[in-house]
Amino acid sequence: MARIPTVLVYAVQDDRVLLMHRHKEPNLGLWIAPGGKIEVDESPHDAAVREMREETGLIVDELVWRGTCTEVSPLPDWQWMLFIYVARSFHGSLQEDLREGSLAWVDVNTYLNEMAIPQADRIFAPRVLGPEPGMFEAKFVYDAQLKLVSWVEY
Repeated sequence: MARIPTVLVYAVQDDRVLLMHRHKEPNLGLWIAPGGKIEVDESPHDAAVREMREETGLIVDELVWRGTCTEVSPLPDWQWMLFIYVARSFHGSLQEDLREGSLAWVDVNTYLNEMAIPQADRIFAPRVLGPEPGMFEAKFVYDAQLKLVSWVEY
């Protein structure tokens, strides 16, 4: 089972975070940070910049790498490696790619406490978006129904 390398990018401005309400799997119907798969010729940083431009129309001026997570399960297509970034400096006009999902600027506290988000995001997002410097690293283990059964932070 091969890991699928991906990126997530939290664009943050004035205590609000840019989120996507997913219109397709994975995470159909949930709110997530924009992102996607890393292409063969890309670094995680390159993929984060590209995915932000493709999914939001925003051009990232500066990225801060805030975490790395693995998500594993008995399912061969649920083996993820996530590189998580925060962008506080970007420019351009917001443009949705409705094939992926609709975009909204949301208060960070609302996102962390009230919205429908993936199980692992509920754990890592507060740490990634928090004021503490440093990196977050964890492994999330799911069962065959994709329920989070355990996790360990390193």
